[in-house]
Amino acid sequence: MALWVACLASFRGGRSTSVMAAAFTSGRQPSKTRAPFLNTLIRQKNSLSSVMKSTATSSIATDLEKSLHVVHPSYDVIQKDVVEEYGAYCTIYRHKKSGAELMSVATDDDNKVFGITFRTPPSDSTGVPHILEHSVLCGSRKYKTKDPFVQLLQGSLQTFLNAFTYPDRTCYVVASQNTKDFYNLVNVYTDAVFHPRAITDPMVHAQEGWHLELENKDDPLTYKGVVYNEMKGVYSSSDSLLGRESMRSMFPDTTYGVDSGGDPAVIPELSFDQFVDFHTKFYHPANSRIYFSGDDDVLKRLEIMDEYLQDFEPSPESKPKSVVDWQKKTFKEPKKEIHTYPAAAADGDDATHMVTINWLMNDRPFTSTEELTSNLLDHLLLGTSSSILRKTLMESGLGTAITGGGMSDELLQATFSIGLKGVQPSKVEEVEQLVSDTLEKIANEGFSDDAIAATMNTIEFQMREFNTGSFPKGLSFMLGSMSKWIYDESPTDALKFEEPLAELKSKIATSGSQVFQDMIRELLLTNTHRTIIEMKPSKTMEEEQTKDEEDRLKSIKSNMSDEQLDQIIQKTSELKTIQATDDSPEARATIPSLQLSDLKREVTEYPIDVTADENNSGVTVIRHELGSTSGIAYVSLLVDLSMIPLEDVAILQLMTRMLTQTGTSQYDPVALAQRIGTYTGGVGASILTAPVNRDGVDDGIITDCNTMVTKLIIQGKATSDRIDELFALFQAILTDANLDSQSRVIEMLKESKAGMESSIQGSGHSYALQRMRARYTAAGYIDEKMGGISKMETVKNLLDLAENDWPTLLGKLQRIRSTILEHPAARNGMILDMTGDNKVLSTIQPSVEKLLQDLPGEKNDEKLQDFYSEDHPWVTQAHMEMEANAPLMDEGFIVPTQVSYVGKGGRIFDKGDTITGSASVVERFLRTGYLWDHVRVIGGAYGGMCMLAQGSGFFGFVSYRDPNLAKTLDVYDAAGDALMKAAEELENDPEALATAIIGAVGDMDGSLSPDQKGWSAFTGWLTRQSPESRQKRRDEVLNTKPSDFKDFAQRLKNMKKPSIAVVSSKGSFEAAAKEGKTLTLKEVV
Repeated sequence: MALWVACLASFRGGRSTSVMAAAFTSGRQPSKTRAPFLNTLIRQKNSLSSVMKSTATSSIATDLEKSLHVVHPSYDVIQKDVVEEYGAYCTIYRHKKSGAELMSVATDDDNKVFGITFRTPPSDSTGVPHILEHSVLCGSRKYKTKDPFVQLLQGSLQTFLNAFTYPDRTCYVVASQNTKDFYNLVNVYTDAVFHPRAITDPMVHAQEGWHLELENKDDPLTYKGVVYNEMKGVYSSSDSLLGRESMRSMFPDTTYGVDSGGDPAVIPELSFDQFVDFHTKFYHPANSRIYFSGDDDVLKRLEIMDEYLQDFEPSPESKPKSVVDWQKKTFKEPKKEIHTYPAAAADGDDATHMVTINWLMNDRPFTSTEELTSNLLDHLLLGTSSSILRKTLMESGLGTAITGGGMSDELLQATFSIGLKGVQPSKVEEVEQLVSDTLEKIANEGFSDDAIAATMNTIEFQMREFNTGSFPKGLSFMLGSMSKWIYDESPTDALKFEEPLAELKSKIATSGSQVFQDMIRELLLTNTHRTIIEMKPSKTMEEEQTKDEEDRLKSIKSNMSDEQLDQIIQKTSELKTIQATDDSPEARATIPSLQLSDLKREVTEYPIDVTADENNSGVTVIRHELGSTSGIAYVSLLVDLSMIPLEDVAILQLMTRMLTQTGTSQYDPVALAQRIGTYTGGVGASILTAPVNRDGVDDGIITDCNTMVTKLIIQGKATSDRIDELFALFQAILTDANLDSQSRVIEMLKESKAGMESSIQGSGHSYALQRMRARYTAAGYIDEKMGGISKMETVKNLLDLAENDWPTLLGKLQRIRSTILEHPAARNGMILDMTGDNKVLSTIQPSVEKLLQDLPGEKNDEKLQDFYSEDHPWVTQAHMEMEANAPLMDEGFIVPTQVSYVGKGGRIFDKGDTITGSASVVERFLRTGYLWDHVRVIGGAYGGMCMLAQGSGFFGFVSYRDPNLAKTLDVYDAAGDALMKAAEELENDPEALATAIIGAVGDMDGSLSPDQKGWSAFTGWLTRQSPESRQKRRDEVLNTKPSDFKDFAQRLKNMKKPSIAVVSSKGSFEAAAKEGKTLTLKEVV
């Protein structure tokens, strides 16, 4: 049951749930008798089970059942279970000698997953579990390089390779579709966690955690360290600060009250001895949970792990030492706290407050049914823009965007947090009262039958579909199971949903909304273990933090003797020498690797069948018939946008939100959202802008990038028996969306503004890259106009227009819709793309034929321009705007932050040049080698990246949460020479070359869900990338030579018209200017 959330989770674990025990009863009678509609719908949900489950489980192989009987003399079998919902055959073993528990999941999934998780509750905010997570992957007993993690990134076919720190546990996870590669990854990770170099070499703790840095006695002392700088970036985000204070306030007595990631002000208090002690205490196998899933041999799994586990003696005290304590509900009344967040000086008097109300929901376990009920309640309250609590808060005008996000239950205890940002100081208490009043109203009146039915279908569809995209399903399984296993409960219970779902349906059929009303009253309204966190803006906070750090370091330095200063200088030099020294051939030889002969040479192609002007409709229909899609049809309807002027492009993203959130003439916004939830697996709208290969020009040849396609996409999914409802919704939102929704548009624009401000602070690297690309091609300019830094000004202007001249904005919206739907050639630009299995596609065909007849636009012979041979209309307009709006200059964008996002780029290929597949090998080599070493390891940034735009020849560098600015630009400038040197070394190192090639092939061969397979085939067709060109590119990757590296290096050294874009603080820009890096500055947040 936890899986419906875990399958959508990011590598942080998202909101995977934990199952809890004790019924909620209030003794209250149902508020009303169930409507026949809801009872009928609940019964119909069982048909959803039969439609989606039959195809998903019928192919389970008999040998999966045999996996339950695999034994090994070193292990006891402590549990066998079959998770019927997903065809997963699970066996839990306990290693006899070490006490380690191992869960072996046998499935027919070739994307094999291994994970090892330790319960690691910290007692302070030094970030020791986070620093240790980074550090254990920096070399081990068997694998001698400084950073085996990077070697695996460089030369593996991994589909997932990462580690992540929760507030109470640390997870190490790998995945691969190649069995040999998978076991290589398993071995490296296992040796790393049990026998890391980090616990004997203080330099690892210094590099990954923190250290004092000093090169000359006259220089100021500084703090450096990868985690230290990562967390400075986190603590620069107002959203992160709000979340941290909320968590701390709810858990005053347990581990959840401290920050496992580390508080930058506290991280320097962590000593090396404490660091080692933490590993000794928590990284014994007896405190681990080891996980395997996929189609590999179960006995092999046990044998591999036994080789490592045999090294350890029993440690019966390990588990008791790591137990996570329950936070009791001790507050007699709610508590309120006020804290500050960094705000830009440019905000003037307009800087607003943030407020979140937080509840500790439980201090004893829930039952499985209660856990599922709480998840449905969360969705009912906040799951869509029309959910009652979200809708009420946004329509109140008290703030600009939702904070808190609702229920979080990936830990031992669940919490619920909700509030607003963008709140005027005088309105803070009104937000608190509105939340309370709204919950009280719901507790008294309940939810509508339609709302419950929509939520029930939405959640059940997600659980049954189990669509994790490119995220390994086995990893989602692991995250779901860990929500119980880490707390010493059965891991498989967290994966099952049929019984609690049936029980909840029965309760709803009997008492309707009452089960949710009782839960609101029990867990929220009468729950006094509640905190209110108010965050007020501080225009001096950033400067104060900088000064506090400088004063702290000055004090440390002033109290040091000359001998101590010499030691710091020596340690700084030693660390830099170690970081800059290449691993020896002997050390590199310890890292297991694949051979080029292990790679698949043929590109994987997915089915596609194209019918132009199907049934004389004028519409192109594309089908992707796969082996099984579990009874689901994945459908996209594309409408051409080329006929609207470029000046209206900035409004398109607003319009796509309106299509699904403002209702239609038949359905108000709430009814529309409920209909989508009740009858489909989701419907959404988005914009596609894609450069396409120009006719007559071979793939890989650099062009002017003036040929492109631009489409409005309406996407949705539904079981085949619900396809008519899906198509009716497509029609409604495309042709009948209520555009005259001033108040909702104002809400959307305020929300967009708040979201962009937060995003620029936290993801400045992506904005810097977009800004650089906008200077070189019209396509790049258009993308930046729609989603880059310049969009911030557009959003502000649109908000002003919506508030003060609504008729003008409404006219623009209406004109866009009428233009794209009533143009004589509208149908010529429409595409219907569908993915399904044979049964699905056959079943929905009559509905497809009806849709083609009913779509807007005339059936005629009118044609749009040929986008594959003629410049797109937007391109011509973009060229006229670029000089004024995206000049070729070095720019700095000022935001409140303690870190920098540093970008530099330019053209390295000219029009007419050829980019071969080898360029992707070199690009990746730079990213995982030179940039990793010099931007991350030596420079202390959390990340350093680069990208090559295949169509335009633009190449860009960016850094992430970087303590440097000027120094990072110097690293970029030296990249060409470094790559040239590496190219010369590769001439005598075929193994290193093979490693680079293998890693690039791994990037090409990710695991895809059914809908992704169909979309991959479609986008290849749309952009005119033929199977032959894809195979040619793969061959070029496989045949990469050292000379390709030399050519790329020379191009880097000769980069044409380079320019810079940096997102950072005013202080960092001032310091960079003193070092000769002067940029044109603009305050954006």
